[in-house]
Parts: sequence; structure tokens; C-alpha cells
Amino acid sequence: MAEASSALPAWAIKAEGLTKSFGNHLTLRGIDLEVEWGESLVIFGPNGAGKTTLLKILATIMNLSSGKIQIDGLSSKDNPEDIRRRIGVVTHQTFLYGNLTAYENLEFYSRLYDVPDHRKRIDEVVGMMAMTSRLHHRVSTLSRGMQQRLSVARSLLHKPLIMLLDEPETGLDQPSIAMLWQAMQAEGETKRTIVFTTHNLKRGLEVGQRLLILDKGKLVFEGSGKSMELSALEEIYQDKTSVEG
Repeated sequence: MAEASSALPAWAIKAEGLTKSFGNHLTLRGIDLEVEWGESLVIFGPNGAGKTTLLKILATIMNLSSGKIQIDGLSSKDNPEDIRRRIGVVTHQTFLYGNLTAYENLEFYSRLYDVPDHRKRIDEVVGMMAMTSRLHHRVSTLSRGMQQRLSVARSLLHKPLIMLLDEPETGLDQPSIAMLWQAMQAEGETKRTIVFTTHNLKRGLEVGQRLLILDKGKLVFEGSGKSMELSALEEIYQDKTSVEG
């Protein structure tokens, strides 16, 4: 179970010179990134900018081509399993087993992460996402929105201090979106560190303390969400990004 250590590393996330190529195509081009503990960081960018690739690499779902990454002071190259125990991940892929019930999925991941008193914890995360009535339904019978809510519950089982969210609102209605962001609040004294991607500039301003824009695999803008107006962000986004037809 993820716990805050008595002496946390200087950065929750630190990436240096991160690159990723698929054949001859360079998807990420020398990304340098530092995320403070308790910070909420939003990454904007058009389709194909490299947002999902970046989050998958930070989550150790995908290998980098070159560069260095440290999560909670651990090298992603040397300690991928330990890193996975420290982070929660929500992506377009739910990481759920369709032939199992919601409860069976959560029980499986609870055992995988050695969650103590896992039955109680399952009840807690299911309650957060209002999934109690669907707990014993097979995942394959659930709607896309319900599966996404269950995926959020799965990501919170081990109380991770670092959350990586790739367009987490996809498939969710407004009440579910409210549950999502309420659930992201830390359940202890330490505030969660959140990195998430979105196309929704307004939502990003509402949630993100710091804003990044990624375009063609490069970070092209960094700013503060606290002092930015939506109209200004829209202008910057249009100026800094390019959409190929």
C-alpha cells in the first residue's frame, strides 16, 4: 500500500531528456519535466502531440527510447514494479477483465497491491464512485461510463500519492465527473500529486495549478493555472499548436 515516506524525494516526478520513437517517427522529443509533491499538472495538446505516450511512459506501461525518469525517487528503468505500487493510473484502457465482476476485478488488484483489509477498501472506493449496486455485475455488461468509474475505483485501491490520468473524463457524465475529482482528493494528510491530460481547456484551468502544452512531441508552453484567463489560454493554445489536416 502506498504511504508517504518520512523523507520524500525532492520531486514526485522528474524526467530528463525523454524521447520516444516508433520506427523513424519521433513521438517525444527531449521532454524535461519536474512535478512537485501535491501539485496538479495539466497537459494540453492536439491529437498526436504525444500526451498519451508521455503518460504511458511515466506509468511504466511503455518503455522510453532515451532519457531518464524518476518517480518518487525511483528509476523507471530499474524499479518499474515498485513504481507501479506508488502510482494510480486511469487511461482509455480500463485494465479491467470483462469476464469478471466488478468486485472480482477489485479483489484481484487488491491482492496484487497487497492492500490490507481489502474488503473494507473495496467498499470505500466503490462508494466513492457510486458503484455499489453494480458490484457483482460482470464488467462486460457495464456501460462504457460505468467501466470508467470502476477503473477510477481500481486506481485508488492502494491509496497512491501520485495519479496519472489520461483524459479521465472520457465516457463520464457530469455527476460521474464530479465523483472523479472528489475521489482524487487525498484520503490522508498528504495531498495527491496529479498529472492529467485533457482537450478541455476550461476544465484544465479549473483543476490544474500548472499548465503545459505539448505539440509534435515538444513542450511548447508552461504557465500557471492560477493566474491564467480562459481567453488567454485559448489564444496561447492556438498560437503554440498546429493541427495537420
